[in-house]
Amino acid sequence: MRALAIAATGMNAQQLNVEVIANNISNVNTTAFKGARAEFTDLLYQAERAQAIPTQAGASPVPEGAMLGLGVRAAAIRNLHRQGALTNTSNQFDLAVTGRGWFQVDAPNGDTVYTRAGAFNKDANGRLVTLDGYTLTQPILVPADAIDVTINESGQVFAKIDGEVELRPIGQLMLANFANDAGLEPIGGNYYRETIASGAPQEGSPTDPGYGKIHQGYLEASNVDAIKEITNLISAQRAFEMNSKVIQAADDMAGTVSKGIR
Repeated sequence: MRALAIAATGMNAQQLNVEVIANNISNVNTTAFKGARAEFTDLLYQAERAQAIPTQAGASPVPEGAMLGLGVRAAAIRNLHRQGALTNTSNQFDLAVTGRGWFQVDAPNGDTVYTRAGAFNKDANGRLVTLDGYTLTQPILVPADAIDVTINESGQVFAKIDGEVELRPIGQLMLANFANDAGLEPIGGNYYRETIASGAPQEGSPTDPGYGKIHQGYLEASNVDAIKEITNLISAQRAFEMNSKVIQAADDMAGTVSKGIR
């Protein structure tokens, strides 16, 4: 029976849906995590009776056909790049972006990767690095005798040097924008990689038109809404159960037919 195969595609789809929701919930406290949503499309249709074709010569075309759908398939897992709430940390090297823009960092293999998780710190040489030790594409070197570091909304970095009255400029943070943020490839560790779907990065200064602002002493929280995810989980579970009921009903019907034949 085709119902068995159709319901099986529904169960597979809802299993993927639950897995996506589980990943969202597990990252509810991950800095700058962007939640995802599973997208589905229907499968090909089988024509039991074609529409707009006359049943016999001289007759009017059939207004409606009989097209049987063959199930569902996963079309995409879409990353939802909504703004996360800002969390005050009071750490001078914690940076958050409000609005569009990605921090650009250099991976160990030489590639440039992108992140919204601005939990930076100094390495042994005084350079600002990520939690994994990745350096910013525009290196920021903090002097050893600096007693304070200030980063304004425009990404300008200043150091307060002991004995100096004026703040000393030590660098400029830049942000990257993409035509399609959803096209970026997540590679783990809060990092994303450029793809053909995302388009090439467009670099600009924070507060420039189309770019967000930098907030020192803050981190962007995950944009996952835990209550909404639990609601989606219940809905996916119910859909999975309904598809399993269809399989059970189809199996019972097939059993009834086989008994009747015997």
